[in-house]
Amino acid sequence: MEAQDLDRRLRPVGGWPAWATVAPYRYEAHPQASELGGLESGANCQRYAYAVLALFGLHVPPHRSSELWEDQSLEHPDRVDAEDLDLVLFNNSDAAWGAHVAIVMGDDLLHLCAEEGRPATWSWTDFARRPRYRHVVGLVRAAR
Repeated sequence: MEAQDLDRRLRPVGGWPAWATVAPYRYEAHPQASELGGLESGANCQRYAYAVLALFGLHVPPHRSSELWEDQSLEHPDRVDAEDLDLVLFNNSDAAWGAHVAIVMGDDLLHLCAEEGRPATWSWTDFARRPRYRHVVGLVRAAR
């Protein structure tokens, strides 16, 4: 994915940093990991999503997916009310534990997953086609 692909959706003040398009997927680089390098060295879906939100001045605690879903200090809108920069949790069931996190960006969702290996934008239909992501657990909105 190229930076201009992201620019067609939303653009943070100062533009998109290089890591936003090239960060490699690293399962062990989650938000609570004790040794984290820069995003260029890799991230899991949550760490990547939270870093993208931070580019827009939005912050969520460094939660894993189930903690994110259970955090009642964050808003949990219905899918029909999805807005840009909402987080979406996908899984193969309605369980938040182990769910994949993506970010609403217009009609698509920006995310980092092992299948792609690098940041990608998929449609809601792209997620629905894959058994691993077929179920939308729900949305989370960072305080604006």
